[in-house]
Amino acid sequence: MKRKPQDVIEEIEEEYNYVESPAWTEDEVAAPPDQRSLFFSRSSPLIAVCWLILLVIMGLRIYFTSESNAKLTAETQQLETRMQHLNSTLLAAHENMARYCNDLTVQFDLLTHNYTALESKRKDLTAVNQQLETQRNNLTEQIQDLETNWNKLNVSRAQWSIDAYCPKDKDNVRQCQACQEGWRVNQSSCYVVHDAQDASGHKTWEEAREVCRRESSDFVIVHDQEEQYALNYYSWFSTSVIGYWIGLRAEGGRWKWIDGSDLTESHWTQRSLYWAPYPPRPYPGQCVMSVQNMGWRSVGCNERKRWICKKEALSV
Repeated sequence: MKRKPQDVIEEIEEEYNYVESPAWTEDEVAAPPDQRSLFFSRSSPLIAVCWLILLVIMGLRIYFTSESNAKLTAETQQLETRMQHLNSTLLAAHENMARYCNDLTVQFDLLTHNYTALESKRKDLTAVNQQLETQRNNLTEQIQDLETNWNKLNVSRAQWSIDAYCPKDKDNVRQCQACQEGWRVNQSSCYVVHDAQDASGHKTWEEAREVCRRESSDFVIVHDQEEQYALNYYSWFSTSVIGYWIGLRAEGGRWKWIDGSDLTESHWTQRSLYWAPYPPRPYPGQCVMSVQNMGWRSVGCNERKRWICKKEALSV
């Protein structure tokens, strides 16, 4: 609590009066009363002034010291408050920085791991790329070899076609014909009959068709009466058991030709010309063979029969 200067001066005057109260010494007691009075009357004002000045100085010093202390205390408290706030801020910043450093460390470790994995994959891909490059070079060489062989084969096939369709006679003169040697021409088609007498030369439906394909031909497909007449004619030496495979079999509960077309309704109604003795149901695994002068019969595709191949005739 701050004190006023006037209160301080009054307290000092009271103390001064108490100090200045008569304290007689032996000399003073022995001295005459007049001399003592004269001594005190002369020295008292000067002493009082000195004490007053001293008290004023002390009062002012105490007042200003109190004011300075109060200001210093307030400033100290403000500084302490600021220091506490600054410490809290620095501590929070330090904690944030520590978390940020930890996050960076985790991210760095993750990036290091990813980099290691990517580097491993890069090496693997480089090895695979080298292998693919080697394989590509090998395939390029194989393609070049195949092209060379294909060109040779084309030349050979061209020469074979010339020899097959345009054989030389005894005078070494070529005479071209619509079908190659061993094939029979009928209108615009060529037919070859595989009629081996020995059963060992007979084949299943799929095996026989593969032979036709190797000869650049296929099974006979009947879409008109003329084609049926030709098929019946070439189905020679056949019986109800030994016939010739044609391009018709059961698929999806229907009779289908090898060109993907369905059996037409006329083939079902003209029984005497096509089916023998009547149109059967298209059971799975059933194929059709031709029997001369009897028509078509449905038998198992895995049975071994003779077959007829057909292809387009050459225009000469």
